[in-house]
Amino acid sequence: MTGYYDTLETRSKDERAADIGGALQVQIGQAQSLPGYAKTLKDVDASEITSVKELSKLPVLRKSDLTKAQAKTPPFGGFAMHAVNKYSHIFQSPGPIYEPGMIGKDWWGFGRALFAAGIGKKDIVHNCFGYHLTPAGMMFENGARAVGAAVLPAGTGQTELQVTAARDVGTTAYAGTPDYLKVILDKAEEMGVKLKISKAAVGGGALFPSLRQEYADRGISCLQSYATADLGNVAYESEAMEGLIVDERVIVEIVTPGTGKPVKPGEVGEVVVTTLNHDYPLIRFATGDLSAVMPGVSPCGRTNMRIKGWMGRADQTTKVKGMFIRPEQVAALVAKHAEVSKARVIARRVGEMDTLTVQIESSDKRTNYDESVASVLKMRGIVEVVAPGSLPNDGLVIEDQRKYD
Repeated sequence: MTGYYDTLETRSKDERAADIGGALQVQIGQAQSLPGYAKTLKDVDASEITSVKELSKLPVLRKSDLTKAQAKTPPFGGFAMHAVNKYSHIFQSPGPIYEPGMIGKDWWGFGRALFAAGIGKKDIVHNCFGYHLTPAGMMFENGARAVGAAVLPAGTGQTELQVTAARDVGTTAYAGTPDYLKVILDKAEEMGVKLKISKAAVGGGALFPSLRQEYADRGISCLQSYATADLGNVAYESEAMEGLIVDERVIVEIVTPGTGKPVKPGEVGEVVVTTLNHDYPLIRFATGDLSAVMPGVSPCGRTNMRIKGWMGRADQTTKVKGMFIRPEQVAALVAKHAEVSKARVIARRVGEMDTLTVQIESSDKRTNYDESVASVLKMRGIVEVVAPGSLPNDGLVIEDQRKYD
């Protein structure tokens, strides 16, 4: 596939800055009409917010702010432009946090990411993102529609049936977490089935270089994108595979965690995003993810800012197997058992798969904590019961031992 998704991708620096300036004034003005921004944007003159520099003076909106606002004014906390029944979908992410969705052309911005991955009208996408409650499945389906591809809404699980469907339907592209494609390919090999998948657009977890190489050795080009349930697509890889290019429908800042103050060029900081989506205007939304700006522009010809991709969390929240584990969940696990004094969750990488180990300080070594771990953390892992006082006194409840270089 050649060319670009649209002319926005190759704008000059001056053109993009001018367009952003105009869009920001409109977006800030619309946001000021919403109850959710009544206090934080009350004294802001929208006509003066004409650049990213001016934008950086506004307050940061955190996920915890959304959670509190939504608890008081469900489901969207006063941050959505339309009545609930005017949206096509309402999703729920862990928290819980509710996000609106629309089925308009490329509403989440994934058409651009899929196009950059070489996916188009001749493709059938094997979509292994979830379709229940959380929005990832619909995000990628919406993007596939934008580039004219058909979709097999596969989700996860029943891998043997997935292989059979991929063979019978003739799926040519994969969308899902980086790890799960390997599960499908290995099962297909075990079954003696040859699949036609030659392209992959992955997200929801880190794409490790060794895993990307394994896919390449199997004849599959695998590119990643970075997104959140609240914002949709934030940045994506092109065939150049030199950083992630910021999507044209968002503005990204890298700030010192907890402050909202932009870091120096190239420094690692928290990703803060402002959407240009008029249906759901999130202004300076703090993702909690860490990244850094890359200098220059991509060799592919796309001219927007690039970031280095996901580089960890500003807090201890960690994504394992495509799901977030938060410190609050670890605290809930401890509270569930009176004899448990402390717990520590450890994320590791074994081969090309994420693994989870949960160390529990308990005086009772006879109790089986497996079911509690599964119900509270929403995934299973290896449970190790250790003596009280043996875990490190370093403040960590979630330790990520995976290497991202």
